[in-house]
Amino acid sequence: MPRSPRSPLLLAGLLATAGVAHFAAPRSFDATIPKALPGTPRTWTYASGAVELALAAGLALPKTRRTAALASAAFFVGVFPANVKMAVDWRHRPTPQKAAALGRLPLQLPLVLWARGIAKNEEGRA
Repeated sequence: MPRSPRSPLLLAGLLATAGVAHFAAPRSFDATIPKALPGTPRTWTYASGAVELALAAGLALPKTRRTAALASAAFFVGVFPANVKMAVDWRHRPTPQKAAALGRLPLQLPLVLWARGIAKNEEGRA
């Protein structure tokens, strides 16, 4: 089933908002970076924010939309370990925070499918 023409722009808006948040409030994102990654958490936070902004721009432009949508799907898979780390780290927090951290985990699948759907919808439009 074809997606709404606004669907890529909505996902772009979500990614742009997340990207800006990585720069505006990096400390909260730093805490989600798995310790096994090389370098500093802040470097990963800023890199992730920059990638989100680039993906948002790519989704907003019809010429780069399909590639950006596929890259977005891969990105959502790639950041899943950070969401798992957050859920584990927040397991002793108050119930609303714990629920928010756990709730992020199953949301990754619809984000991956949304991005893949945008890519599929763009096939043959070039």
